[in-house]
Amino acid sequence: MSPDRAVLERALERGEQEGGNVEFKERLSKDVHLADGRRESLAAQLRHRVLSGDGEAMYVVGVTDDGGLAGIEPDVFSETMDVLSLLAEEAGAHIENVQTWGVSDSGVHRGTTEDAEATRGIVGVAEIREGGVLETDDEHIVVGTAGHVDHGKSTLVGSLVTGQADDGDGATRGYLDVKPHEVERGLSADLSYAVYGFNDDGPVHMNNPHRKQDRARIVTESDRLVSFVDTVGHEPWLRTTIRGLVGQKLDYGLLTVAADDGPTKTTREHLGVLLATDLPTMVVLTKKDIVDEERLEEVEREVERLLRDVGKTPLRVDRHGVDAAVEEISDTVVPILTTSSVTMDGLDTLDELFERLPKTAGTEGDFRMYIDRTYSVTGVGAVASGTIMSGEVEAGDELLLGPMPDGSWREVEARSIEMHYHRVDEAKAGRIVGIALKGVAENEIERGMALVPRESDPATVREFEAEVMVLNHPTRIGEGYEPVVHLETISEASVFTPEEGRLLPGDKGRTRVRFKFKPYMVEEGQRFVFREGQSKGVGTVTNVYRE
Repeated sequence: MSPDRAVLERALERGEQEGGNVEFKERLSKDVHLADGRRESLAAQLRHRVLSGDGEAMYVVGVTDDGGLAGIEPDVFSETMDVLSLLAEEAGAHIENVQTWGVSDSGVHRGTTEDAEATRGIVGVAEIREGGVLETDDEHIVVGTAGHVDHGKSTLVGSLVTGQADDGDGATRGYLDVKPHEVERGLSADLSYAVYGFNDDGPVHMNNPHRKQDRARIVTESDRLVSFVDTVGHEPWLRTTIRGLVGQKLDYGLLTVAADDGPTKTTREHLGVLLATDLPTMVVLTKKDIVDEERLEEVEREVERLLRDVGKTPLRVDRHGVDAAVEEISDTVVPILTTSSVTMDGLDTLDELFERLPKTAGTEGDFRMYIDRTYSVTGVGAVASGTIMSGEVEAGDELLLGPMPDGSWREVEARSIEMHYHRVDEAKAGRIVGIALKGVAENEIERGMALVPRESDPATVREFEAEVMVLNHPTRIGEGYEPVVHLETISEASVFTPEEGRLLPGDKGRTRVRFKFKPYMVEEGQRFVFREGQSKGVGTVTNVYRE
């Protein structure tokens, strides 16, 4: 969070005015402000503020009626936001964005929750917009991208979500590279996320993907959403790429191959991970503007041979059309498209494909989410981010978080939910969300932990059996082999004990797998990738040993 202090100062300067869109509140509580008719009157007041601001209102929280900086405790602020969200919903509006500051004797300052607790509390500004809380649809698809470094993967995604042509130097890639050293070097070093959508008028593009409000606008204006999990193309970060492809609830994979370079060793590794997880995948040839037709045809043939070598059937979309690609894409048929982010050639075909592709990831079952990222927000506390694997979650749900390092599970509450910076009341499987959790500190949450309903009986597992296939190994896998296992968002050193004593490259067999350092939630049927040096393979969990 990067709160702009000018937002607070402008709101305080304008103050509460009759017919204005600014409202001051010190605090709101469920017991007082949602009872005895107060809810209706406060919702009407909020509606008046929104209409007075032509669809936008600003609520300044943690201040007195005259705009004095009172400051309130983080728990009180969180409850105030919950009440305000309910009032906004009743008034046909929603909370678009919240910024917070710590309050001390010297004024306001940025800071973490811990910093704020050491002072008088916090003050915040909630931006409220007309329109109901987002209704998520079941056609929201999630696409995982992969490809060798400098093969135009992030640039392609940047051009798709903005509808803007690249300048030839990766300008649109900058919409996804979120860390300063990534922008400086032109390399992605972690997973990035992007979204665009479709409505009756066609694609709904972003003007500036770095602005929270722009992402929220896409979500509200679109009838169908397409989210991208953009992975890492550089060889040293293969582990992060595997995490992006295995640890997300993906519907499709997209592999880029630059027309000037052709398939590389990294291309083959990324394709192997995509196809080994049975993910329907497409191959997109990029940079067609810098090669001639002869070279483009040569690379297309190379890609076709690569696919046939791994038992897949290539389907050229320029020959067979989008109808055939939508109908045939599967774990055995791989569409191939050619594009240029500079001339925008072929991106309209990708748009049509993404608008029509059906959702593939299942949504049945109880709520389950593996945590990929954590962060702390002033006034909200610990936030766990990840992709919902099954079921759905609502704000206020009682959940279990874990397993903790000692194998126990922590009781927590879902305080609030955000999807693409848009606050929602509930979210379903396949959505990439951030869930604010009550009952745990941010430093106690780790990647690989899971969130499940409190009434469930999650499996705490340190050891399991699996059916595995060795994709690549310089010699053989024997007892005591120690690769890193990537299962959902789990990345953990493990020890293999093959049933037959050893496994050779290309072999399929059974093995026992034991996490070296701590347990995780593991279930039968889950697929995983393992790697160690040049050794790589895939597996499926067949039996678990609960602790």
